[in-house]
Parts: sequence; structure tokens; C-alpha cells
Amino acid sequence: MNYTLRQLKVFVAVARTGSFSRAGETIGLSQSAVSHSVKELESVVGVRLLDRTTREVLLTDAGQQLASRLERLLDELNTTLLDSCRVGQALSGTVRVAASQTISAHLIPHAIARSALDFPAIRFVLHDRPQRWVLESIRHGEVDFGMVIDPGSASDLYTEVVLSEPFLLLCRSDHPFAKRASVSWQALQAERLVLQDYASGSRPLIDEALAAQGVEPVIEQQIGHPATLFPMVEAGIGISILPALALPLPEGRNLVVKRLEPPVQRQLMLVRRKNRSLSGAAQAIWDVIRKQAEMLTSARQGEPLFQAQEKS
Repeated sequence: MNYTLRQLKVFVAVARTGSFSRAGETIGLSQSAVSHSVKELESVVGVRLLDRTTREVLLTDAGQQLASRLERLLDELNTTLLDSCRVGQALSGTVRVAASQTISAHLIPHAIARSALDFPAIRFVLHDRPQRWVLESIRHGEVDFGMVIDPGSASDLYTEVVLSEPFLLLCRSDHPFAKRASVSWQALQAERLVLQDYASGSRPLIDEALAAQGVEPVIEQQIGHPATLFPMVEAGIGISILPALALPLPEGRNLVVKRLEPPVQRQLMLVRRKNRSLSGAAQAIWDVIRKQAEMLTSARQGEPLFQAQEKS
């Protein structure tokens, strides 16, 4: 049957009020529009639903049966739609976020703490994984969204840059570079390097920067976890290149960081599946992480290590 929801609502309004004019006032239609809608419905169902006189409108037996059932069904439909709206907008439930290890260790903990204060009914679950796993988990819907280093071209993903930061040089305090205000990328030629492996989203960017400056790197060690860089460098195995988010340095270590010139930035992005909207809770957590990144950027503006690179 080719009927419309509007026709059903108009008929129920007439049944409730017993009048075309009063039904029209209730639902915002003219008396003629109400009458026309009821006639269309009668044509669709193939039976008379109302008996009309000059003074009143009466339900036929078929109209009485239809009106009593429709009233319950329309009320249930309205309740269902309201429930769906509340679920979509609810700031409660579990939100799953994936992030690479450096991001998880330094930025996300502040976001988790902030979300616990602002949205105590939301459970923030972090999946701490290498970047490739993070991207696949987003694509497969295993997490609500993620935060990664710029993944390059990804037409199936929506990305939003929330933080740009420089790569820095990490060396021991007794290394010749430690006396310099900054170190050029070209100065890394023939230096032994300890770098993260290709599970890190930063490694391709570092390789590109070295190649752009004509540096043929001597890779002494490639490691998986960013925290391993510090003891490797302190032990004298080599120097390293790390993102600013890895700061501050561990206390008591014989280590320093220096600016690399020219500055090379990496971009951190919030990422979700394209054309898939977030739930109200997931959007709230997305906004919390964005805000934490903005606060970090603002805090860095007064630090010489970052201020100098921003001016260059």
C-alpha cells in the first residue's frame, strides 16, 4: 500500500478531535488539506474510514479499528525515534581510541584525565599500538577513532590536524653537538644513528628529511619502542632523532636535545572513517583530545626550543 506517515497522522488527529477543523488546528493544516489527506488514505486502504455529516465526523467500524491501532503504533514510533536521538547524543558509554606509542605515552594520558573530569559517564579505552595497526583498526571499525602521525594519502579516512611539532636531535651531554645551539641535518653525515623502526609513523618522515638534505645515514640500531632511544643514546651507541612529543627527557640522564636546522615538522592527526559520523560520546572525546593538543601548542610558544623553529 502506498500511504504516507503524514496521512496516518492526519487521520489519527481527526479521530481524536472528531473534527476536520480542530484536527487541522492541532497539526497546522487547513481544513481542506485535512479532508483531502483522509480521502487519499481511504483510497489507499479501499474502505471508508469516516462518516461525514454537516455537524460531525464519525468513525466507521474500520476507521475505529484503524485509529485505535495507529494511535499506539505512532506513539511507539515517536518513542523509538526519541530513544535513538538520545542514544546518538548521549555522553555516556565506552569510547575506544587507538594511538601510536609516543602519542599514547605523552598526550593521550592528559586527555583521559580531562575526559574523566568533564564526562564521568564516558569510559575512555586506549589501544596503544604501532601506527599501521592503528590505521587498520580504524578502517575495520574496531575503534571509534584514532590519533596518528600524518599517514599521507588515505581517501577512505577523514583526518584533522591537531598538532604540528619539530623533530629534535638527541645526544649525550659530552657529545660535540651538545655545545651547539642547533645542529644541521647535514652534520649527521657519518654519525651513528639509533632510530625507531618502520612501525613508527615518524620513521618515513625522518628518512625523507635525511634524503632531502643529502645525508646517507649510518643506522646503528632500529628499535620498536620510543623509550628505548634514551638508554641507547646514553650508552653511547649513537645519537638519535626524536619528535618533540617525546620530551621531557628522563630525569637524571646524561642527555640533551638540540634544534635541527632546517626545521622539519611532523603533523599529528585525529582520524576516523570517512562518511561515518561519531556518536555523541566519541565526538566529546575527539574534542577533548583536540583541546589538549591546542593547550600543548600554546604552552610551547614561550619555550626557546620551539620558538626558534617557529620563527625560521
